[in-house]
Amino acid sequence: MEQLKLEALKQIEETKDLQSLESIRIAFLSKKGSITELMKQLKDMNPDERKTFGESVNVLKQTIEEALTLKKTQLENDALLETFKNEKVDIHLDEISLPKGYRHPLIQVIRDVEDFFIGKGFSIAEGPELETDHFNFEMMNLAKGHPARAMQDSFYVDPERLLRTHTSPVQARSMLEANGSDLAIICPGKVYRRDDDDPTHSHQFMQIEGLYVSDDLNFSHLKGILLDMAKHIFGPDRKIRLRPSYFPFTEPSVEVDVSFMKADGTPIWIEVLGAGMVHPNVLTMANYDASVKRGFAFGIGVERIAILKYFIDDIRQFYINDKRFLDQFKGVI
Repeated sequence: MEQLKLEALKQIEETKDLQSLESIRIAFLSKKGSITELMKQLKDMNPDERKTFGESVNVLKQTIEEALTLKKTQLENDALLETFKNEKVDIHLDEISLPKGYRHPLIQVIRDVEDFFIGKGFSIAEGPELETDHFNFEMMNLAKGHPARAMQDSFYVDPERLLRTHTSPVQARSMLEANGSDLAIICPGKVYRRDDDDPTHSHQFMQIEGLYVSDDLNFSHLKGILLDMAKHIFGPDRKIRLRPSYFPFTEPSVEVDVSFMKADGTPIWIEVLGAGMVHPNVLTMANYDASVKRGFAFGIGVERIAILKYFIDDIRQFYINDKRFLDQFKGVI
């Protein structure tokens, strides 16, 4: 029996598949198997021998059955793992490579101008694009029925609300919040006017307005900061020229031209912005003492700056989202 046990355990240990294992079970435990043949010897033994021999055969049978069960479990687990390996499903998505983003050219211009004025001690102020008539016009010295309103044909939502025609309402709101204190802000943002779209006009465009209110300000301060800004944006060799103009919210008012050089070397002047000393009425409506406080203000068209800086021939290019156009500005600023 000991030899039979060793042989059975050896075969069970060495088998590699369930079919071979079943053959071993049949060889040892079936009705014609080796263990059954041993049991047949019991009939020829006396009672004492039969008891001892029977117990030994049962222990042998149990040992082989346990070894078969363990081996069967092992082989079934190995087969299951192999199935999982062969039927493995990759649940991961392929890596998606997205191109690196970059700022729109108009945003690049705005950020450049913001950096310049922050360096001068200005803060950035923002306000709603849907404005009231009061802040858009009346606080800017443009009373109802004022003829200068015709220059800013507007998109009204109702009789008292419209899409802002300039970022000047942000100045008005900021002055009221300042409550008579000194103020130095720039106001970038989108504005709307009922223009026909063409290469030089758009019904929406970007604007940056600036405002500085303090004691002892005069026109030379305005001219100095405008010259510094022109040099910063267009290059250190630029000059500016101021021409008298009219804006209801500033007095005196000027148009500002910047020097440029044509391709053939001819020097020219190109208008880039409007500016002036803040009208006393605007200061008074914003709770400033106009006999003490003075201010200057200016307004820049962002598209106009970008067109001149990057030699663009059609304002509509900024808004049609043509990637071939926008890709030219990946490395700018």
